[in-house]
Amino acid sequence: MVDIVGIAANTVILGSLYALIAVGFTLIFGVAGQANLAHGGTITIGAFTAWFVASLGGGVWLGLLAGTITGALFHLALYRVFVRHIEDPVNVLILTLLAWFVIEYGFRAGIGSEPRSVPSLLAGSTSIAGVSFLYNNLLIFILSWVFIGGLFVFVNHTKHGQAIIATSMNVKGAELVGIKTDNVTLLTWGVAGLLAGSAGVLYGSFRAASYNMGMTPLVIAFAIVILGGIGSIRGSVIAAYIIGFLEVFTISAVSPRLSGMTALLVVVVVLLAKPTGLYGRELPA
Repeated sequence: MVDIVGIAANTVILGSLYALIAVGFTLIFGVAGQANLAHGGTITIGAFTAWFVASLGGGVWLGLLAGTITGALFHLALYRVFVRHIEDPVNVLILTLLAWFVIEYGFRAGIGSEPRSVPSLLAGSTSIAGVSFLYNNLLIFILSWVFIGGLFVFVNHTKHGQAIIATSMNVKGAELVGIKTDNVTLLTWGVAGLLAGSAGVLYGSFRAASYNMGMTPLVIAFAIVILGGIGSIRGSVIAAYIIGFLEVFTISAVSPRLSGMTALLVVVVVLLAKPTGLYGRELPA
């Protein structure tokens, strides 16, 4: 018998984590029209930074801060040194793919292929409506929404956020009113890196950190962006919960072996039925 309460509860937690994973990818695509395949590598960097800090005795909370900052710094460096000098989106795609491979195999060479456990943010468990939850997973839900909520506030209620919206709508128009679009794009990459780094820490705490851990989050992010609408933050959040539900339902009611197929099937169906996704290409949340 299908546990409806359990599926709903786990969807809420997994969907929030998937939303955090996807919004950074969505943000860059919405503003710069660039597909950042190094997004998966940034998630890996965030997770291993937290693991390294925690292993040195700094604690997982300091690791979360370090992983978040490291993700932002990596994105800023990647854009400043390489991406800003490339105009062709296809070449950006290739460059970020290579960056991801360098990160992945760099961790494999330096740390090894064995998964590393990022410590739980909070130990213990509780039962809600007859469903058992780890405190760590509940905290992942809360922190994911703290980061997502912070992004919504930043984009919609700050001067820099309004500049991001203007740039996403029309680059030349934004330049005509005095917005330095290159700086806005740099800021966008930095914010996206911050979100990806934090997502990496939470994802590593939820599962584990490994050199190739970025693949699944990248596929999930890509599927969420396609379903929600390229560039739509709101669409990405809604799509994250849809895909989270489909994955939890597949694991619970069908077979755990098929969980990895969910996101790919969503991409195929959406591209065939509604290529613009739920909200089309837009940035405002």
